[in-house]
Amino acid sequence: MLKTTFYLEDLSCPDCANKIETILNKQEGVKEAKVHYTTSKAKINYDENIIDIEQLKEVVGKTGYGVEKVK
Repeated sequence: MLKTTFYLEDLSCPDCANKIETILNKQEGVKEAKVHYTTSKAKINYDENIIDIEQLKEVVGKTGYGVEKVK
């Protein structure tokens, strides 16, 4: 299991954060995702053997938001 933090671009509302969190948590290989509206961060625990950083970024992109930085 790996952990990563995404810094999200233009996160505009708490509902949007909830939408991103829900979609990330539905992905195979994601153990847990928490998206914090006030900090525009998504903290993700995932299995690197099932899903990788680029795939996670694509999932976020499909919600209409971008990933500014990965830590």
